Amino acid sequence: MKYSPKLAILQSLDAMDTVQMEEVLKYIKGVLHKPRFSNYQDFKKEAMKEIRQALRNSKNGLQMAA
Repeated sequence: MKYSPKLAILQSLDAMDTVQMEEVLKYIKGVLHKPRFSNYQDFKKEAMKEIRQALRNSKNGLQMAA
């Protein structure tokens, strides 16, 4: 059977009690509502860092042309 991240998340949520669910919900709300970057330069720096990391971790061996 193929691995399904969605199914794994649902199973994990089903196994939680009410207190754990509230903690997860509080964490998610905090992540969604917290401004991550104070300015465009910080945003750009983080975006470029993530792009470089993704390219290094790419397993398909594609190369970008300049």
